Amino acid sequence: MAIETELKFLTTSEEWRKLASSKVEITQGYFNQADGYNVRVRIIDNSAAKLTIKSKRLNTGISKFEFEYDIPLIDGMLMIKIFCQNRIIKKTRYFVKHNDHTWEIDEFHGDNDGLVLAELELKSIDEPYEKPSWIGEDVSLLLQYTNAVLAVNPFTSWDIQTP
Repeated sequence: MAIETELKFLTTSEEWRKLASSKVEITQGYFNQADGYNVRVRIIDNSAAKLTIKSKRLNTGISKFEFEYDIPLIDGMLMIKIFCQNRIIKKTRYFVKHNDHTWEIDEFHGDNDGLVLAELELKSIDEPYEKPSWIGEDVSLLLQYTNAVLAVNPFTSWDIQTP
């Protein structure tokens, strides 16, 4: 059983771009969700696919049970087409090393164009980390910034958008 502990932040500048060591293109489709649980299919660089099941948030608010499995690429593509329909997000994920951690910077496209989020996975809730200068507001506990919610309530439809 795996527990994912993840922090999510807005960015304050594009300084992270010159620090990125690599990037991948991601398409994610979400199955119908219920009671805070979600199931998604992720296609990475049109060459790999993963099926992920996530639980509701645990008591910490930033941790969830997460189960992720490699699946055949064609299966992932068909699952998105058949089951996910209008619950799809597209993004470019950049990887930025800062001290002992690797930050994942997601630049969203399509209906979420203009949104950039920085994520940091921790081994435990009390693991120390240092925020880079380009990290802004912590939005870890704000549900509208979760990918599952962005798939059905995209950033471009919000009344007030972040800078």
